[in-house]
Amino acid sequence: MTGTVNNLGDANTTDKLIEHRREIADFKQRIKNRRLQVLGLYGTPVLVVVTILTWAGSKIFLWLDSDAPSAINFIFAGFTLLLIIATAVQMFSEFVAEVWRDCQTSVRNLKLDLSLAEERHILEARRRTPPPLDRQASYKEKLPSEIVRLRRESLRYRRMHLVMQWLLFIGSAAISAITAWYDPPQPAKGALIGLGFMVTVITAAAGYFKPRERAFNLQQTADTIEQHATALELGIAPYNATEEGRNLEQFATTVEGLRAEQRKREQQLDQPQQGQHVI
Repeated sequence: MTGTVNNLGDANTTDKLIEHRREIADFKQRIKNRRLQVLGLYGTPVLVVVTILTWAGSKIFLWLDSDAPSAINFIFAGFTLLLIIATAVQMFSEFVAEVWRDCQTSVRNLKLDLSLAEERHILEARRRTPPPLDRQASYKEKLPSEIVRLRRESLRYRRMHLVMQWLLFIGSAAISAITAWYDPPQPAKGALIGLGFMVTVITAAAGYFKPRERAFNLQQTADTIEQHATALELGIAPYNATEEGRNLEQFATTVEGLRAEQRKREQQLDQPQQGQHVI
């Protein structure tokens, strides 16, 4: 009977915490939507004025003594009409029909509601904090998503590195080919300048962002965490203790150490090259 009561209490705790998380996520999405709504509500009329002024300015400075091309007038007139219609629709949705969820609500008030929701979540989580063994078991279940995230970021940096390398190969080869083809290289002077600029920028970006090193570190951390997760799942060393709580505690400590080490490596890569030599 006691076990059933405990299970019901755990279920209620989980549902309550999930409800708070959903409320926080909902407020965050509402803030994003409201920012876009306010941007369109006040930015579209500004665009109307800017478009009309640009239209009038082009008429004064370019076609003062003649008629402007009909295509130019058609483009400006069509764009202005479109912006006016968009302004009217947004004004109607905001002040008349109130079809938006947070009509006439400031982003500041929504941020305040979000802060209160986060505070309620913290207080509820503190009041309903499960025992360490349950938290460690829950931590273990969250790790697959963390491993996927690390590998996804590693793949992104590897692709960035490959794209940079191929651009460097193509740019360097094109510079040599154009230089050898034209003598002097006057017809291709612009191409040479552009390719040289591209090679310089990519070389500097590769040296600054270090995508290859970042990809290697992320992949190494993901593989190591997965190795420890597999060892815990199979009950092999170093997680072959008879007590499950001891294994979970050691596993959580090890994984947090790996994540801290990964963050330190990221910080070292973000430091200037000269600063790294000093260290």
